[in-house]
Order: sequence, then structure tokens, then C-alpha cells
Amino acid sequence: MFKKFEKTSHPPAFNVMVWDGKCGFCKFWKSRWERKTEGLLQFKTYQDYAENFPDIPLKEFKKASRLIETDGKIYSGPDSAYRSLWHAGNNKWHLWYSKYSWFRSLSDHAYNHIAKNRHFYFQVTKLLFGKEPLKLKPYWLLYLLVIILILAML
Repeated sequence: MFKKFEKTSHPPAFNVMVWDGKCGFCKFWKSRWERKTEGLLQFKTYQDYAENFPDIPLKEFKKASRLIETDGKIYSGPDSAYRSLWHAGNNKWHLWYSKYSWFRSLSDHAYNHIAKNRHFYFQVTKLLFGKEPLKLKPYWLLYLLVIILILAML
């Protein structure tokens, strides 16, 4: 499981999402988050930027994304995504993560599972939404319709 950090003693000059630049799954969803946040955050790969935070071990950057804000506060794993959406005006997910322990636990375990199986989930993502992160295709609706038709014929 990824480790959570509360604060860094090396706060950045701008709010920054630090992610794995070698991960296709991460790159796909980073593109979506970058568009949603419309310049409110900067996105940097841990390969290029982790050295700015010597109080966070490199192995922890490899396990989870980190949103690090200018006050030094760190949001890890799923909450880094939820908090990035908070910056874009969608407060619900971060508030749920902060307020409900069951949602936090579910999010953390799902994130951890996906992080350990990134290649598989990248293939699933492309299958369900297409290869272009900024132009999602609702292929999953077609698959659902086929399943419903097959079940109706049984």
C-alpha cells in the first residue's frame, strides 16, 4: 500500500501533481485531469521532479501520485485525484474521502490494486473509452447493450 504524507518541508511555488511519467495508464488519466484543472495545477513526472521533495522517498513516488500544494500539504493516491478535481470546482470526491472512512478505505484499496496492475487497467481503459484521453468514446455502452441482448435471448 502507498504511504500517505501530511506535509513536506519543501513546499513548491505552485500546486503540482507529481505522477509516473513511464506509466501509460497514468499518462492517459493525467491528460484528463490536466484538461479539467485548466492550468490551476502543474503536472510533473516524479522522474523529473521528485528530487524537489527530499523528505518523500522515491519509492513512495513510484507507488502513488502526489498532489503537493503551495502550503506544503500533500494529497496521496486517490485523494491526489480527488483534490485535483477540487481545484477544478468539483468538491464532492475530496470531501467524501475526507469525511467517510469507508469511502477512504475503498478508494485506497482500489487505487492500490490498480497501481499494482497498471498495464491491465490501461488495456481495460482503452477498451472501455478508446485510445484518446481527450476524446473518450463510450464503448462500454455498446458492450453493456450486447450483454443485455445476449441475456434477453437466454
